[in-house]
Amino acid sequence: MPRLTARRLAASIVLLTGLVQAASAAEILIADAKSQPESLTVAPGGILFVGSASTPFVYKVRPGSATVEKFVDASTEGAGTFFFGMLADAATNTLWTCQLTPVQGVTPVKRHTALRGFDLSTGAQMLRWNLPGDNSTCNDFSIGPDKALYITDTANGKIYKLPVGAATAELFLEDPVLKGIDGITFLDGTLYVNNVMTNHLYRIPVGGAGKAGQPVDIQLDQPLKGPDGMRAANGKLLVAENGSGRISVITVNGDKASVTVIKEGLKTPTAVEPAGDTIWIAERGAGKAVSMPMPK
Repeated sequence: MPRLTARRLAASIVLLTGLVQAASAAEILIADAKSQPESLTVAPGGILFVGSASTPFVYKVRPGSATVEKFVDASTEGAGTFFFGMLADAATNTLWTCQLTPVQGVTPVKRHTALRGFDLSTGAQMLRWNLPGDNSTCNDFSIGPDKALYITDTANGKIYKLPVGAATAELFLEDPVLKGIDGITFLDGTLYVNNVMTNHLYRIPVGGAGKAGQPVDIQLDQPLKGPDGMRAANGKLLVAENGSGRISVITVNGDKASVTVIKEGLKTPTAVEPAGDTIWIAERGAGKAVSMPMPK
């Protein structure tokens, strides 16, 4: 009997190990291979929300499931409507999204874009703010130490700020070097952004009055290629490089930084999201949300 129990115990350990490994290396097809998941976020309880750059939907995946549900339907917003940035804000129970709608019959392409906030539980709209101008690209956002939401506009090289409780965002920073701005995040209270067009990483100094200063170009020890979605975890920056199919960790030291590749061979990764001991990745070119263990 003791031997049988030991065997069963060993088998259980093997099975449990396999389940843990499977859970930390999930691959979830979002609708189909052409769904182009551009961004994703993890809400409290492990619920995954994924936007689509080819459909007018935001999708929801419950923890431990590979079943994809439609959470937001923007099909009445205009032909070609799609979504970029996704961010779950637990403090306000809000799913922040970037919605983009092409302007019909215009060459070159122009888009009208909006910041939209939805109730994380019900999907009911809580806020909508249309970005100014005839052409804009609401791309991504991050919540600052002041609890405000900071929003990137890729087409116009701008960062907007939505203060807590406000219904309208205000211009926080506009600078020529930010034309192509994409990922944005706060690391230890400091604001960092990247540029998907020029492959640069910048620190944005913020003065005592909350005013943004001139972007500081961070010198990298190896180049990035198409830096896209970016988040902070464990004192470092995580970045998806859509041009090289890589996920990299960036260790910042003053005005310099080192880049360490932690995953390669992805098809156009456009977003990363740390969630405990797991990193979720939007693999746009494969139509999937995939995960990997968080490096120690």
